[in-house]
Amino acid sequence: MTRIDFYILESDDSRREQFACRIAEKAYRLGHGVYIHTADPQQAAQLDKLLWTFKQGSFIPHGIDGQSPDPDAAVLIGHNAELDTSSHAKGREVLINLAQDIPLFFSAFKRVAEVIDQNSENKIKGRERFKFYRDRGYSLDTHPIS
Repeated sequence: MTRIDFYILESDDSRREQFACRIAEKAYRLGHGVYIHTADPQQAAQLDKLLWTFKQGSFIPHGIDGQSPDPDAAVLIGHNAELDTSSHAKGREVLINLAQDIPLFFSAFKRVAEVIDQNSENKIKGRERFKFYRDRGYSLDTHPIS
């Protein structure tokens, strides 16, 4: 069964994307494929740029779903929650969710990382996702991040 980790950031100044990059880098270095689910194409493009610059000397092979010349890149970024689950999960174990919804394909992954900051809307939607997973019996862990 999919394991769900909630990372609760103490700030609300757009660190969600930075933290998602840290998770993606760690998973990549451990040999896990990653899919980052974003809210929209703009956030996907922002993460595409951020993965090149978030940390000096870091290299994470990645691309945007449907645009990447390498659909098998270690990290794939996308925003369409209704695509075929096999296209998202193929060769990937970790889903990082930055959208407000629960991706329909989340259970195809071994792990899901939900990144929540102190923005009131993000907190409310994060609580709704937590309740959804909990009510369905998924293993949940919460990690406060300072």
